[in-house]
Amino acid sequence: MRIVRTDGLAGIVVAATMLAAVVPAAAQKTRTQTFDQDPGWEGVNNLSVQKLEPATVKQDFGYSRTHNAGGKAPGEIGGYIEQAGEAAFYGKRIEVKTLDEPLSASGVFAAADGPFHVQLGFFNAQTTNEWRTPNTLGLRIQGRGDHLYVFADYCTSKWRAGGQLFTDDIENRTSSRAKPIEFASGGRTHQWSIRYDPGANGGRGAIIATFDDKTAVCDLDSGHKDDGARFTHFGIMNVMKSYDRGTQFWVDDVTINGQTESFDEDPNWQGHRNRATWQSRIVRPRFDFGYSPTHFAGGKNQGEMGGQIFRGDCRYPERMACYGDRIGPLTLDKPLKASGKIAFRRGVTDSTTCFGFYNSTDSMRSNPSQDNAIGECVVGIHIEGPSSEGFCFYPVYRGKGAVSGSGNPRQFPHIYPDGASHDWSLEYNPDGAGGNGQITVTLDGQSRTIDLAAGFKTSGATFDRFGIITTWIDGNSQDVYWDDLTYTVSQ
Repeated sequence: MRIVRTDGLAGIVVAATMLAAVVPAAAQKTRTQTFDQDPGWEGVNNLSVQKLEPATVKQDFGYSRTHNAGGKAPGEIGGYIEQAGEAAFYGKRIEVKTLDEPLSASGVFAAADGPFHVQLGFFNAQTTNEWRTPNTLGLRIQGRGDHLYVFADYCTSKWRAGGQLFTDDIENRTSSRAKPIEFASGGRTHQWSIRYDPGANGGRGAIIATFDDKTAVCDLDSGHKDDGARFTHFGIMNVMKSYDRGTQFWVDDVTINGQTESFDEDPNWQGHRNRATWQSRIVRPRFDFGYSPTHFAGGKNQGEMGGQIFRGDCRYPERMACYGDRIGPLTLDKPLKASGKIAFRRGVTDSTTCFGFYNSTDSMRSNPSQDNAIGECVVGIHIEGPSSEGFCFYPVYRGKGAVSGSGNPRQFPHIYPDGASHDWSLEYNPDGAGGNGQITVTLDGQSRTIDLAAGFKTSGATFDRFGIITTWIDGNSQDVYWDDLTYTVSQ
């Protein structure tokens, strides 16, 4: 899910034009930062390690001689499973399958009351790093106390995802009138099945899932089947967002692509962290970014900026964060430029990283309403969804007030959370689009330009920092790193 909605490349004008503040024009030059040592940039709430300690994650699931899921005889898989930022799974190795082949699975399961978030289905043991997890297809089951919700979900090899919640109206399942079905937890046994048909949905592929006497159909979006996916296992996997509590979850009498597993004996499936305890730093919203002695982004030397960046929340001052160099004041009357290296190492659905030019006061201002994802006085770049597109690299802007907008992410380059090094640049041209201004973003030689909304230039925005600034609408986290930066500063 994206947190900035746009209508084409022009962006959205969400308020009337404001009169420009009187700010003396400043001469401009560029500055280069290689992070060979800590540059001493200003950080606010960016290192919240003392305020929010790491969480203790405990996983204890796999084969068991118990009889909780409602199978025909004792013996099942499951146990205690927690949501966490790190992967934990227990699964059967299968012949490698793709989105060009049929898939099927069925069985019974039961879950205790309590909050939990579990995936049950096909996955790739080599690509379990975040949610949504690439190369997955199956059921996502979310517990909410004494009831649970069920989704038919998938994610391609390129992090492009889709899903369908079980609702009371299969014919109008995307309608706002369709209500989510609340299935009972509390140890109640449920029958489930998954069937993937590559020829359904006009050849684009579809998942047909059943849960008790209900059905959900998840059509793959156009182009997603062509992305491809490789499934190496079937089993249970935690949802990898950030730490949260768990519960008991059990599965039995499973049939996978026509082969039955009754669990009368230990099947010796492959486990990863399924019986383990560890300390996790991925705790929402534990900001942990700034100067880093690492070398992920591909700069010339050791040292860079970056780390774990959660979305911010403008309703609470302590849940906004930034890290930036003092550069100002700069105004919208003159060009702004920035470039460098970037590596995107982990990205979770409903997460956003924003970086570029911002104002140390206005961009961090508290606001009782999360009515705009972009902080005031920002010209920058977002890394985010929508989840149907995975992660895109596109421009955003907002003046002093409500005039804001962005590029359409579908028309800008994708960037994958695979740790690869990329070259990027950002250019603001105040004379473009008939004087309204334009922003051009480039990633690895792919460039796109957007025209800015009328009134943005005259809103009175000024910029006194360059770096990372959190969004104003809260959500999940990303791990991103930058190096060898060059950017506009005042004389």
